[in-house]
Amino acid sequence: MKVAVFSAHPYDRNFLEEANQREPVPFDLIYQEASLSLQTAAFAQGCDAICIFVNDMADAGVLEALNKLGVRAVLLRCAGFNNVDIDVAERLGFFVARVPAYSPEAVAEHTIALIMTLNRHTHRAYNRVREGNFMLDGLLGMTLRGKTAGIIGTGKIGSATARILKGFGCHVLGYDPVASPDFEILGERVDLTTLLSRSDIVTLHCPLFEENRHVINRETLGLMKAGAMLINTSRGALIDTQAVILALKSRHLGALGIDVYEQESALFFHDRSSDIIADDVFQRLMTFPNVLVTGHQGFFTIEAMREIADVTFQNLRCLAGGTDCPNTVKKA
Repeated sequence: MKVAVFSAHPYDRNFLEEANQREPVPFDLIYQEASLSLQTAAFAQGCDAICIFVNDMADAGVLEALNKLGVRAVLLRCAGFNNVDIDVAERLGFFVARVPAYSPEAVAEHTIALIMTLNRHTHRAYNRVREGNFMLDGLLGMTLRGKTAGIIGTGKIGSATARILKGFGCHVLGYDPVASPDFEILGERVDLTTLLSRSDIVTLHCPLFEENRHVINRETLGLMKAGAMLINTSRGALIDTQAVILALKSRHLGALGIDVYEQESALFFHDRSSDIIADDVFQRLMTFPNVLVTGHQGFFTIEAMREIADVTFQNLRCLAGGTDCPNTVKKA
């Protein structure tokens, strides 16, 4: 079976090859550095399946093109599937499977890294000390013990984040339409308005659906405590970036940490250091001293990468053997 692996960086190849070598009959993996789009779908010519990541686009047009090429499966190397048109995939008979959970602690720990860095200004202190500046002005933080942390999305990653924050001595609030037994023993389940109005830190840990797109917007930002911190390590479109910029300018929002960005596909996972970045919204974000942006690296640990590779091959084995796959994605 031939598989075209899109958005394949060297680290992807390393972990996928490591997993493939353990297969009784290895799969034929064809690596493509390009991300999947209507323009690059032809790279899957002669392949049975494609393997994609978060910023690859498998909308109706791409799926129609892949279907004409004889591709019959879409393997996602991630949990989210908002970049795949599931209705069209089902209509065309595609096998679609994902990696539903991979080292939730990896993303949770990165969330805490963003919180701690923004709170104690260690990124700014690092640069100061390297220049011989040991002044403490502008580096004042707060003690996390006794503060209230609100978690939007209390699944595996949200609950892992809650465990760490509870260990810091925070009072943890959670909002999720679906109850989580893991979270219930860690924090208090409340409605969204209550969470936003009471939390010193708000952190997002939910998949992206049309229903929660821009869940953080001008109205919900207005419900947050003045000076509160907002963290997003889930999906960029959960936040209305323009509204966040206004909240930062008015100083109502105290700090912002994001590992994801709504228009990240043109930027993240590429070296743009020699380019002029034409995204004015992103460039405006970068002017704020209380904003910290990382390039979608929350998942990026050895353990998570191995789990992604292992589950991807588990899904491939189900496809090749025609057996039921626990990780298939179907329309609701």
